[in-house]
Amino acid sequence: MSPTACSVAARVVGEPLAGSSPVAVAWVGVEQPGPWGADAVSGSGLDEGVAAELVARSAETGVRVVLVRRPGRASEVGSGRRVLVACTVPGATWLRSAVVAEAKEVLDLDFGRVAAGVHGGFGVGLSRPVLLVCTNGRRDVCCAVRGRPVAAGLGAEFGERVWEASHLGGHRFAPTGVVLPSGYAYGGLDVGLGRELLVGGSVVVDGRCRGRSTWGAVGQVAELAVRRLTNTVDPGVLRVREPEADEDGGWRVVVWHEDGRGWKVWVVSRAVPARPASCGAVAVPTTVYEVERID
Repeated sequence: MSPTACSVAARVVGEPLAGSSPVAVAWVGVEQPGPWGADAVSGSGLDEGVAAELVARSAETGVRVVLVRRPGRASEVGSGRRVLVACTVPGATWLRSAVVAEAKEVLDLDFGRVAAGVHGGFGVGLSRPVLLVCTNGRRDVCCAVRGRPVAAGLGAEFGERVWEASHLGGHRFAPTGVVLPSGYAYGGLDVGLGRELLVGGSVVVDGRCRGRSTWGAVGQVAELAVRRLTNTVDPGVLRVREPEADEDGGWRVVVWHEDGRGWKVWVVSRAVPARPASCGAVAVPTTVYEVERID
């Protein structure tokens, strides 16, 4: 990679990954072969009306809409188009899959109910996790250069449990991926980590985990800190309350386990040196979040 690439710059400044996951309580992945534009949903060959409605519903409900495709450079959808729908909320986590004839059938989904954890019988349930790997090179070259080999390697081993995906955020941490239905996002993804996520189904709590998309950035950081402290890798057992601002400018976050244990986590912000958020962007300082203490 070029020394000016955003993923190189982020590593140089030592920017932490925790708290950088995209935020979404639910996800919808729509199969659409490449090429994808920088704004993939509206620049990928989808019907303009369908694309506009998907963007609008995502904005209204907070459901994250991404495009997916099989690893490689297939230019056509076969006899049907795969749709993945997931809810990431602990205790109501599910992943459903269906094949539709046309993309407009995705609009039959009630996005509001999906955001509330109700799938309404859409498709069939999947019992094993799926990994989306960002490869949207028109959005950021690091995602294509670093992401496509990882998607190809894992796709050869796991088949339709691995998909290339459009923008997942955090290009500077490429290769990036998100596991559905749990919603845990990762950076610095490689085939070994991907295999661990797909085979074990556990949360990998090292520095490559960006957080669970269910929570905002501060909640992501607090939850990951508790996981590391307690070596908790089951994705479904921790809950996070809404962070409360404290008088010192930080936040108090309550994290609790389904077995009744609880922790109060103090989170503070700090600035990291300027770095570009994506390739070709101007380098700017940014704020990250880190844990000050846990009670």
